[in-house]
Amino acid sequence: MISLVTGGAGFMGAHVADHLVKMGHQVVVLDDLSGGFIENVPQGADFVQGSILDSELLKSIFDEYHFDYVFHLAAYAAEGLSHFIKHFNYQNNLIGSINLINSAVNYGVKRFIFTSSIAVYGAGQLPMTEDMVPAPEDSYGIAKFAVEMDLQATHEIFGLDYVIFRPHNVYGEKQNIGDKYRNVVGIFMNQILRNEPMTVFGNGEQTRAFSYIDDVAPIIAESSQLDGARNQIFNIGADQPYSVNALAGVVAAAMGVEKKVKYLAARTEVVHAFSDHSKVAKVFNYIQKYNLEAGVGRMAEWVRKHGARQSREFGGIEIERNLPPSWRKVIS
Repeated sequence: MISLVTGGAGFMGAHVADHLVKMGHQVVVLDDLSGGFIENVPQGADFVQGSILDSELLKSIFDEYHFDYVFHLAAYAAEGLSHFIKHFNYQNNLIGSINLINSAVNYGVKRFIFTSSIAVYGAGQLPMTEDMVPAPEDSYGIAKFAVEMDLQATHEIFGLDYVIFRPHNVYGEKQNIGDKYRNVVGIFMNQILRNEPMTVFGNGEQTRAFSYIDDVAPIIAESSQLDGARNQIFNIGADQPYSVNALAGVVAAAMGVEKKVKYLAARTEVVHAFSDHSKVAKVFNYIQKYNLEAGVGRMAEWVRKHGARQSREFGGIEIERNLPPSWRKVIS
C-alpha cells in the first residue's frame, strides 16, 4: 500500500501520515512548508517539498511511486480570512485539488480521500447532517464544496473512488499555534504563552464543537481500507458544542492561568456550527474518546514543552475593505 499525503508536514496531515505508517503503508508526504514544519513528518515517511500547484512535480512523483491511495489534506483552512484572499483561496484549495484529481485518474489511484469541512453547510439547520444541501457562506467553504462535487463527477465519469470527510474545529499537538487567522485553541494558547489576553471576536457566544485530533486522524487513515466508506461523505469530530467563552475558560485552566479575554469587533461568520456523527459512528464503529477538557489538556502539555510561536502576518491580502482591524498588517 503506497499512499500520498498532501499537507503531511502540517497539523492534520502529519497525524494521518503517522497513522498510515503504523498501519503498514509506504507513505510519501508532499508539503510546501508554507504552514507546516519538517519535524512534523513522521519517521518512516518519504518527504517531498513542493506544491500541489506544480503539475510537473505531481507527474514526477506519481511516475516514481504509483500511489494506491491519495490523502488530500493540503489546504489553507481560514474560513473568515478566505473572504479577503479569494484568488489565493481558490488557487490553493480548488485548483491544487483539481491537479491532484487529474493525477489520480491518470495514474489509476484506487481511492482518493479528501478532507473537506463543515464550512460547506453554511448557516443551515443544526445539527448539520450529510444529507443537507450545502450552502457555504465563505470562499473557503465554496472551494471545498466545489472539490466535493468534482470528486463525485469524476467517480461517475472515470470510476475514481473517493471518501470525503467534513471535520470541524480540530485541535491538538503539532498545530501551528503561531497562525493568528485560524485554529482558535492554538491562538489562545499562544497568546497565553506570550502573556497576552485571549482575543475573541464578538461576544464569544458563538458555538463550535471543538474536535481533538486523535478522534479524527485515525478514522481518516482507516478509510482507505474500509469498503463501507467508499464513495461516501462523513461528518467527523466532537459531538458537544461549546461557546468560545467556555472554550477560553477550559484553555486557561489547562494552561494554569487566570482567564483573561479581550473582546474585538464581531466578524462575518456562522454563529453556531456543529454536526451530527451518527453516520461515521455506524460505518467506522466510531466512539469519541476525548472530551474538551481531556483533549485541551493533552495539547496544553505539548504546547508548554514547545513554547510560543511568533504570529506572522498574511502577506497577500487581496481585499482590504471590511477586513477586521486585528488582521490588518501593522506597519512600524
